[in-house]
Amino acid sequence: MALHCKVSNTVASTSLLGGSTRLLHLPKSYPIHCNMVSPSSTLGLGPLKLHNKVGSRLRPCRVKREENSQTTDVESVSVDEDTLKQDLETAVQEENYVEAARIRDRLKELQEDNKASVLSANTRFYQAFRNGDLAAMESLWSKTGKPCCVHPGAKGITGYDDVMESWEVVWMNYEFPLLIELKDVEVHVRGEVGYVTCMEFVKTKGSSSWGAQFVSNVFEKIGGEWFICIHHASPVDI
Repeated sequence: MALHCKVSNTVASTSLLGGSTRLLHLPKSYPIHCNMVSPSSTLGLGPLKLHNKVGSRLRPCRVKREENSQTTDVESVSVDEDTLKQDLETAVQEENYVEAARIRDRLKELQEDNKASVLSANTRFYQAFRNGDLAAMESLWSKTGKPCCVHPGAKGITGYDDVMESWEVVWMNYEFPLLIELKDVEVHVRGEVGYVTCMEFVKTKGSSSWGAQFVSNVFEKIGGEWFICIHHASPVDI
């Protein structure tokens, strides 16, 4: 059963980027991300209070960014996937099967490289999540279009600024790092869009219970780099 914190559905906050004060509308029952525990438990944190005075700045997450050599970006590939597919079709039509085989192998390598790059971006997302690192989270999200974030049990939040503020609200009063484990990770890439699905297990300090979510993270390739544009976490009973 999901645990929800009773908070005001309107939080007055100062924009993290622009400095102007505006209201961030949240559901009346905004969930803790690690939310699959008994209703009698508060994860050892007590009620999560998010009632800020008008015009006050949300408490920043004071976490140093950590480097991890295992998350080094895979080098971007200069050859366009669509171009390779066209070349492959041409080689087959011309019955140049040696060239077709070479292009097919190169296309497979490119697809595997893109999958590795998307998985690397997904790893960096969970590093920022685990450490409560708002600066890192800001650098990982797409600033184009209208990115969307759906926290467990909550209505979707759209727009870069509001998505960033939602992460800061969710992280308030947590002790970092959080314990996060991923299982059943699958990655798919279609051209400039990639997505990762997985089971996400989260545990806060002082809690003996794990929260479980099924997660879909969608990434888009911009300027040769992968940025997250959709994070959707759905609570799962365990």
